[in-house]
Amino acid sequence: MEAPCVRVERERGEETRKRLAEAGLLANEFEIEVEDGRLYLPVTDADAVPEELEIVTRAVGERDTPETPADLLGFEPTYERLGDIVILDEDDPATAREIADAVMASDLPVETVVNRASKVKGELRVRDWEVLVGESTETVHREYGCEFLLDVAEVYFSPRLATERNRVAEQVRAGERAFDMFAGVGPFVVPFAKRGAEVVGVDLNERAVEYLRENARRNGVADRVTAIQGDVRDVVSGSSDESDGGEEVASEYSDWADRVVMNLPHSADEFLDTAVELAGDDCVIHYYDIQHEDDPFGPGETAIRAAADPEYEVEVETRHVVRSYAPHELNVCLDVRLSR
Repeated sequence: MEAPCVRVERERGEETRKRLAEAGLLANEFEIEVEDGRLYLPVTDADAVPEELEIVTRAVGERDTPETPADLLGFEPTYERLGDIVILDEDDPATAREIADAVMASDLPVETVVNRASKVKGELRVRDWEVLVGESTETVHREYGCEFLLDVAEVYFSPRLATERNRVAEQVRAGERAFDMFAGVGPFVVPFAKRGAEVVGVDLNERAVEYLRENARRNGVADRVTAIQGDVRDVVSGSSDESDGGEEVASEYSDWADRVVMNLPHSADEFLDTAVELAGDDCVIHYYDIQHEDDPFGPGETAIRAAADPEYEVEVETRHVVRSYAPHELNVCLDVRLSR
């Protein structure tokens, strides 16, 4: 069977295999082939492979498929993987238990199975969980060469947004100053810093900020990351005093940022004045929103222009649909350049 493959010299094979696996791009259903001193690593999505890697299409053998939960259940269950945790969203307790048992009996490398017991709630954006199997809700999640330690019971994190985070991270250039207004455990902050940016991440959730600092350390970018716990409006106005070193964070971030991430889609518009205060002379804002499919971008664009006027010219560089959020509602991102 033919499949897209990354072709790489044998001595770089393991490094590249691990990199593709961490990004979720390795096609495990196919064999890795060796020919003429080169490895051919089958991939799931050729378009998502980093540009510096060579892609070829060639015949590859199929691997014996490991036993999956679907093999044991007789139907395809819906679940998400986050590190060694499987996340269910089942209303029926009996069905949730049946799926959890099948997950643990399958070949999936899983330690814990949880079922969503509430929606995301409160200022800290956390959920209640029913732990069906296992004890710990802490795990290490890997995506696009970064790893994130987190506890699903204490912080918000969506593995579904990995592709979107990488889309934004690929726009970052070394030497930039980037500010994530709602940083969580660092899924934007860490890859930005790995690309050479100086990054500030702010979050209300104290545990999320602790994980952000740890994730900066474990990814080797602690020297380029400042993690601050508090309301970003207070941080930027100078009224917060909690930083990595416990020192006062004056209004040093006004006119500071080359790039701002606003991933709080239900209420990002309430923070636009702060984003404009953060922006330097030329700044890109990544503004996330949830709107009706009839006009998913209009309300956000109107709000940004109103907040930026008259100080900045506003250019919408990208209108991007991230995913379907609910019937007739879309999660979208506006990449907007503010020029003073």
